[in-house]
Amino acid sequence: MLQVEDIHFNYGKNQILKNISFDVEEGLLCGLFGPNGCGKTTLFKCCMKFLKFHKGSVVMDGIDIKKHRIEDMAKVVAYVPQEHKPPFPYLVKEVVLMGRTPHLGGFFGVKRADKKKALDALELLDISHLGEQPYNQLSGGQRQMVLIARAIAQETKLIFLDEPTSALDFSNQMRIWTLLRKVAEQGITILACSHDPNHVTWFCDKVVVMNNNGIIGQGAPNHVITETILDEIYQNMCTVRSLGKVKMILPRDVAVKKRLETKTDARAPNECIMTGE
Repeated sequence: MLQVEDIHFNYGKNQILKNISFDVEEGLLCGLFGPNGCGKTTLFKCCMKFLKFHKGSVVMDGIDIKKHRIEDMAKVVAYVPQEHKPPFPYLVKEVVLMGRTPHLGGFFGVKRADKKKALDALELLDISHLGEQPYNQLSGGQRQMVLIARAIAQETKLIFLDEPTSALDFSNQMRIWTLLRKVAEQGITILACSHDPNHVTWFCDKVVVMNNNGIIGQGAPNHVITETILDEIYQNMCTVRSLGKVKMILPRDVAVKKRLETKTDARAPNECIMTGE
């Protein structure tokens, strides 16, 4: 569904992407993982023709994006940015309905079926109660969920998400990642950028790991997210442990470990702390 081959991109003389190649099969949830400044968002923008890369190719659903017009791209891929500042006080239901824009046409404009798909997307994320509220009065986390609903309403074969849960609390982070799994199981291909190795390990079918403007690993998360890879990215700050059958990435810092051990010894009978040991 998505094939990225030998992408190179520079901002002036500053090389941002070099030799970027990977593919994502139909219906997979793929995590794009790496530290700040490694080029993840730039790669997204190159794949969606927001930026023009200098070398390489991007193929979506069997067609090179160089052959796609912008209006055609909107029927193939939906994009959820990391941050969005609303310029006008649209209602939430109107923002989600904007996801139907690539499918509208002619004199008749918005149809009843388009409105239903927008409402269905709100219901899927359990935010129907926000439908009549002004989008620009929502919290950052609520706006992010509205943008995800808009992408779902767009009904594309591909969805790109840039840090989809960065503004959400823990409960909603788990709910969104679980929802993305369900969307992928319906045949939609998802590429989600994330800074959290646990999210990638727990929910993704595949991970592409970037560092220093290139790819240093890709494949199944359980095989790729290792201490060797994490050491290369974070300079010996993380350790990998197992809690039952669940793999967890924890801080390696000795002071943190001692504090966890102290709290474990002193906790109340009903208090629980996961150490991964």
